[in-house]
Amino acid sequence: MTGAAPVDTLGELTPQHSSSARAALTVFLLSGMLMSLLGTVLPAWEYHLRGDPIEIGHYFLAMAAGIICSARIGEWILRRRPVRFLVVFGSGLASAGLVELAVASPPVDWGWRALGVFLIGTAAGILNSAAFRSISSIYERDPAATVNMAGVMFGLGCFGTALLVAGIFYVYTVTSLFLLLALFPAFAVPLYRRARFVPPVAYPLERSPREIWTEVRSPGAVMFTLLLFFQFGNEWSLAGWLTIYLVQTVGASPDNALLMLAGFWASLLLGRVAAQMLLKRVSHARLLFASAAAALLGCLIMEFTNNLFGAGVAIFLMGGGYSVIYPLVVEKIGHRFPHYHPGFYNGIFSIGLIGGLIAPGILGLLTHWYGIRAVMAVPTLGTITVFVLIVLLWIETKMTTVAVRRP
Repeated sequence: MTGAAPVDTLGELTPQHSSSARAALTVFLLSGMLMSLLGTVLPAWEYHLRGDPIEIGHYFLAMAAGIICSARIGEWILRRRPVRFLVVFGSGLASAGLVELAVASPPVDWGWRALGVFLIGTAAGILNSAAFRSISSIYERDPAATVNMAGVMFGLGCFGTALLVAGIFYVYTVTSLFLLLALFPAFAVPLYRRARFVPPVAYPLERSPREIWTEVRSPGAVMFTLLLFFQFGNEWSLAGWLTIYLVQTVGASPDNALLMLAGFWASLLLGRVAAQMLLKRVSHARLLFASAAAALLGCLIMEFTNNLFGAGVAIFLMGGGYSVIYPLVVEKIGHRFPHYHPGFYNGIFSIGLIGGLIAPGILGLLTHWYGIRAVMAVPTLGTITVFVLIVLLWIETKMTTVAVRRP
């Protein structure tokens, strides 16, 4: 008899469920590596020297298009094949996309590189879809901690990629660099083929589909989606353009710019781990104000600094400030929408990622028109927008709670 092994009533996970959850979390690691790729390889393509911001913007839009296409592809596959096949397929597609980028390195026309980036975006979206469905077993026990752990693994993948490329920047050619990166998802294929991914948990519908659809369209759900859309836009605008910005404004070398990018990911990662502890001890409103103020101060320092020390301080403030937003949002989603399974998070997360890639795509136009200093415009305005959305979300939650309690 096939199927998922049962979970006992005490909430203890069986070995099969534990193994599936661990494998799913490693998928987020691979996804982080793929999603952060563009910000790390732009110097390798020498865009810090010849600078064509329109082309850079097209790369980010190509990755966003890949994530959009992955939703349909993943849904089609999951109706016919198990989650394991989806993970293996996504890993293989990622490796193929990286090999294509190795072949399409400059001076090959940039359109071929955009194709490779599209394949990588599609692969990352497919892996996200599979991973969110595979964490169902541990999600049931602690939704907020599970999604935050997925975020930590995703951040580790981003940090590791930046650190790796910084370390080998002057050692390997661009083609060799991409072939080396292609080995990671290629080695993951046989590992995931042997892994056991339990089928997603079938959540009982305690309410009618009409009630669920009404809640998804509620102002709260819309604001959650917009919040992640703008927050990811803030983070990925910096992550995507930071290396080019540092080289052209403060005179950083490409490898030092990549190390500072790794520092940005590290501050985000460590900040989110610290935020998990602070959420239980510090007022959420006070934490929000402090994080928003730190992020805004970092944006302003980065806008006007002309040296590496000022840039380093700004990166620390922005990463630390932005790091608190995601745990706050995850906790609110868990309380506001307790009926939803990780597939719901995948939808919100994917929309957020699309926003995170459209923003640096738009920066290509802004930088073309107004110069490299325009890079800081999006995260500065986006930070203010995120702060306003969180305040509105808290007000909406309070009003909803009062309405429910009212006889």
